[in-house]
Amino acid sequence: MILNIDVQLDYRMDQPTDVFMQVQVPNLPDQRVLAETVTMSPIENIRAVDAESGIGQRTLLRTTGDLAYSYSAQIDVTRRVHDIATLSEIAPHKLPGNVVRYLMPSRYCLPDEVQDLTQTRGRAGFDRLSGGARIAAIRDWIFEHFEYVIGSSNAQTTAVDSCRNRQGVCRDYAHVLIALARAAAIPARFVSVYAPDVKPQDFHAVAEVYLDDAWHLVDPTGMAHADEIVRIGVGLDAAEVSFLSSFGRMTLFSQSVGVTVLNSLAVK
Repeated sequence: MILNIDVQLDYRMDQPTDVFMQVQVPNLPDQRVLAETVTMSPIENIRAVDAESGIGQRTLLRTTGDLAYSYSAQIDVTRRVHDIATLSEIAPHKLPGNVVRYLMPSRYCLPDEVQDLTQTRGRAGFDRLSGGARIAAIRDWIFEHFEYVIGSSNAQTTAVDSCRNRQGVCRDYAHVLIALARAAAIPARFVSVYAPDVKPQDFHAVAEVYLDDAWHLVDPTGMAHADEIVRIGVGLDAAEVSFLSSFGRMTLFSQSVGVTVLNSLAVK
């Protein structure tokens, strides 16, 4: 499947400001960048560094005044999708070294606290399950019991807060699934993505769990399918994979994200 991505960002800084951006799509075995174009207003300093787990790059820049950024790309997604419920978990002592960190608590995902909270509030019996079957039950429980409400969370909202309120947006849904997976000793990480059919269309967030010696995408919002998702970057939680982090005050003028499915013949 070929997806067309179009991102337009327009910000204003009143003084010299450092900014980290992670918007461009990396080439990975299951997604290939066919074409891309980046345009940006004049920047004082700019360089690229590797992002978390070596997936994608962060752009580090410093600028004053307007930051107008445009990114367009065509991506061929060739991901083989598995039924998550049929996959087996890997015992923690057998995990690859670079996967172990995704069992750990993080700023937004506190496994013990989320597990205790959901036990007291009741849940759909996923404690009796293991591996992929448990992940599928957690995904379905979040989808059925949480309400997608724009503006119901902010940059301080944790998975614990989301469990208490039973509402949030995509990043909150992902944080809850990640925390509950880690509580079950299943490595899980936050993934910033592009995907069609996301409403409202924007940067999207899903989770990725490590089962059967591979990472598998899971979207508890139900809006994105694994074979239509384009990864941007990964991290322990949203704090590690923000599309834009500013070390100074910025004013947003406009922001838009468009993701559409292209006919395979439309890209040469």
